[in-house]
Amino acid sequence: MDAIYDTHLESVPLLCKGKVRDIYDLDDRHLLMIASDRLSAFDVVFPTPIPDKGRVLSALSKFWFANSATIMPNHIIAVAVDEKVPELRHHPQLAIRSMVVQKAQPLPVEAIVRGYIYGSAWNEYLKHGKLCGITLPSKLKLCERLPEAVFTPTTKAEIGAHDELITFEQMVDMLGVEIACEVRDKALALYKFCSDYAYARGIIVADTKFEFATDADGNLLLIDEMLTPDSSRFWDLQSYQPGSEPLSFDKQYIRNYLIQVGWDTATPPPELPTDVIAKTTEKYQRIESLLV
Repeated sequence: MDAIYDTHLESVPLLCKGKVRDIYDLDDRHLLMIASDRLSAFDVVFPTPIPDKGRVLSALSKFWFANSATIMPNHIIAVAVDEKVPELRHHPQLAIRSMVVQKAQPLPVEAIVRGYIYGSAWNEYLKHGKLCGITLPSKLKLCERLPEAVFTPTTKAEIGAHDELITFEQMVDMLGVEIACEVRDKALALYKFCSDYAYARGIIVADTKFEFATDADGNLLLIDEMLTPDSSRFWDLQSYQPGSEPLSFDKQYIRNYLIQVGWDTATPPPELPTDVIAKTTEKYQRIESLLV
């Protein structure tokens, strides 16, 4: 399977390249967003792509955006991408990775909701017994379910820099109380909706990241991606045991591999071996098949 690391369209101008997505400027109201197969881990873009990854990200995002629109409006424009960009008719692999979206102003925070304790949240809990200023129960085990989902915002770092946990009060200082409260409440509602859906299909959504923006009228929109294996941790419910490393269907597999080989995140990222690439593609495809 061929991987798509970069995209090159001639009929529309490239606006910017993110860690994974290439963004094209369609007109004064719309953008074209194409999910590539680039891999980002620990806020670093790797030289090795993951085949089919971008297609899975787009398919899952479109699915979740469509099914959660009654909870929170999003930036998706209901139009066939090849109508907006006829050039894509000649590039079907790009077309299925593409979304036409509304232009909006992204908020400078990432809205993370955690239902289980793992990853950077686990490390923070071990140090302080708190997470983003929220006191958590004592003696939690790795991967344990929290009494209730918690909202743990972070900064939104540039490529190569690292996101940092912030308190809700710091988020209020950045956004104002009205928008901060709306982001928190909508993120928690979206997490509950999506995690309940996944749980019924044998999948635990341990945590997930949402991104929000404001439109020209100041209305809040959900943007970027939604409940993908890049932005979420998906665990197998049947084998789940608190205190044990979970069987996952997400990017954590890559993170664990990089920790195992001793990559320090400061030096240039290594090329990934063939078996790790294939296993990652398999995990991404598997979670799509379980959820969509």
